[in-house]
Amino acid sequence: MLAIPGKSGMESKIAEFIVGQLRAAGVPQSAIAYDQAHKKSHVGGEIGNLIVKLPGTTRAPRRLLMGHMDTVPLCVGAQPVRQGRRIVSRDKTTALGGDNRAGAGVVLNAALTILKHKLPHPPLTLFWPVQEEIGLVGARHVAAAKLGGPKLCFNWDGGSPSAVVIGATGGDSLDIRIHGLASHAGAHPEDGISAVAIAGKAVADLTDNGWHGLVRKGKHAGTSNIGFVAGGEATNVVTDLVTLRAEARSHDPQFRAKIVAAYAEAFRRAAKSVTSNSGAAGSVDIDVHHKYESFRLSLDEPSVRSAMSALRACGLEPEPRIINGGLDANWLTAHGLPTVTLGCGQAGIHTVKETLDVDQYLQACRIGLLLATGGEP
Repeated sequence: MLAIPGKSGMESKIAEFIVGQLRAAGVPQSAIAYDQAHKKSHVGGEIGNLIVKLPGTTRAPRRLLMGHMDTVPLCVGAQPVRQGRRIVSRDKTTALGGDNRAGAGVVLNAALTILKHKLPHPPLTLFWPVQEEIGLVGARHVAAAKLGGPKLCFNWDGGSPSAVVIGATGGDSLDIRIHGLASHAGAHPEDGISAVAIAGKAVADLTDNGWHGLVRKGKHAGTSNIGFVAGGEATNVVTDLVTLRAEARSHDPQFRAKIVAAYAEAFRRAAKSVTSNSGAAGSVDIDVHHKYESFRLSLDEPSVRSAMSALRACGLEPEPRIINGGLDANWLTAHGLPTVTLGCGQAGIHTVKETLDVDQYLQACRIGLLLATGGEP
């Protein structure tokens, strides 16, 4: 699965592989469905989420196993090879794609093992979301009714198989457009309004006042980052438009809103302070988009208890974690399906140094099979 290209929005080939494996193992076509999540995505996409429902052979609540199919663009062209007990990409210019082909593989392995050996199992929903890497898009727009109302939900993503992620931060994105006024930068720079100058003053304001990077204000904490800046075409023109994209994260929704408000105020203040010779000032447009909300599961949540029991049965001591990233579990939990996230051996994700630990991956597969069959103590 690592060698199959499938960046966000282009998951059709990896989905075809998964479906082909399931069909060869005896899963009827009627049990396999795609939703229309990609039609609600800002990038469109080839396909929606892949959802497979298997009837149970034992009477027990339905369980959901999931792992997103897409990778970051850096993984396209990966050539996976074994180096001892690790898998790496032979091509040193690409990432490996263990994030999240390993997670998707854990779910597929559980299904294929159950089918091959005719293992007893509760009703199962196998869920492979699309477009996780660009904002949890598939999980956000999943047709939740197609999931069958599972009572226990398990997600596989990056990290050690001993990690049990029971909570994650919330995030908002900001699209910022700074409008200045063009003029000849040599002959009459004073007639212009530099959007670059406005951007610089705003960023300096945010940095100096502790609203950029790690943000701590009293007992409240979060993060923010400006990750994209574009504008200008020539050095002899006062730049009249600069576009920035930023994000704000915090486990506290109200504090996250304060970070966003600080951004808006800093850019508007900067826009007013940069004027032309005639006294005209710049302006700014800011669009805020909610990406995902924070969540935190109790250790008594049934999915958490089952996951921790499965880890212990496999000889691991569970390590409950609250993380500062977003997960498909954010949106599953928001849809009323509390979801715990487990790791499967990926390290160095989103970089050309990404690796997949074979022993940890196989451990994750054993955990996945236990949870799929309801065999955890």
